Amino acid sequence: MFHRRRFLGLAAAASLPWLAGCTSEPVELFNAHDLSGWEGDESLWLVENGEIVGRSPGISHNVFLATTDRYEDFTLNLEVLLVDDQGNSGVQFRSERDPNSTEMIGYQADIGPGWWGNLYDESRRRENLAVADPAFMEKLIRKDDWNQYEIRALGRTIRLVINGRRTVEYVETDESIPRSGRIALQIHSGPPLEVRFRNLVLETL
Repeated sequence: MFHRRRFLGLAAAASLPWLAGCTSEPVELFNAHDLSGWEGDESLWLVENGEIVGRSPGISHNVFLATTDRYEDFTLNLEVLLVDDQGNSGVQFRSERDPNSTEMIGYQADIGPGWWGNLYDESRRRENLAVADPAFMEKLIRKDDWNQYEIRALGRTIRLVINGRRTVEYVETDESIPRSGRIALQIHSGPPLEVRFRNLVLETL
């Protein structure tokens, strides 16, 4: 059984060097009942069993479920389950929708075989900004099970943590890159997939 208090404790433990920057009480981004505070294609995004579910029959383009609010410096903790460990997903942050497509533009904490724990720049530089060690990730990821993911964005520094272990840390050198934006969940183009998210908890810094 999942214990939310234990989850928050683990998330806090993973962030101890940064705790002095916390300036707000945790906020749940998802109410576990409906998609209030989020917007996206609800033929692909739904709520089941208190979880956000992205379920694709196979699509030709990426789609995203995005928050209506924007965030700057924060810690976001969540749990994610990539069903059957198949396909690709991710969590966008400091991102905005591309007005000319279904894409988001901004940072992505990656999810999927060969991509877990990487920091990718979606629809902007279109490249990995920081890459997790594959051998380390192979041991760390709980395949076809829930994984705890932490995204920490403070100033120019971004850190990703999965299951209590840091995967990458990146310092942005391009001063033109926005330091605020929306958070979004991704269904990647390609074959059918299902990805589930729960316990999305955010602290502003």
